[in-house]
Amino acid sequence: MPKRSSVDDFFAQLNDVQWPHLEALRELSRDADPEAREELKWNLPVYVRGKNTSLWMLQNFTHHCSLRFPPPFFATQKAEVEAAGYEAGQGFIKLPYDRELPTELLKSLLRARVEEYAATGAGWNDR
Repeated sequence: MPKRSSVDDFFAQLNDVQWPHLEALRELSRDADPEAREELKWNLPVYVRGKNTSLWMLQNFTHHCSLRFPPPFFATQKAEVEAAGYEAGQGFIKLPYDRELPTELLKSLLRARVEEYAATGAGWNDR
């Protein structure tokens, strides 16, 4: 993966297959938490609150993208993701480019993470 200089540069370097899903995830992220900042961490867009609390990140791969959350948080959501027919790993939902994004499921995940942060201030490795 080429080195990115900013979040905007990350999006500018996506190919035509990746861009629609990741741009939609960006918009969902912005809508879910207007107070979150977009920052480039690990060469990926990460949504951050407070001093440096990472809420979630976007990842791009050849055939899918992922919405990645702190594993302790995502463990409470994994059954819902799998019941909706999506592959879930340690902290992430796998979103194939050849499938429509499950917008309502994603909104629910993002909302739940924002609520968890508001209630606990939990970061990536907290719990």
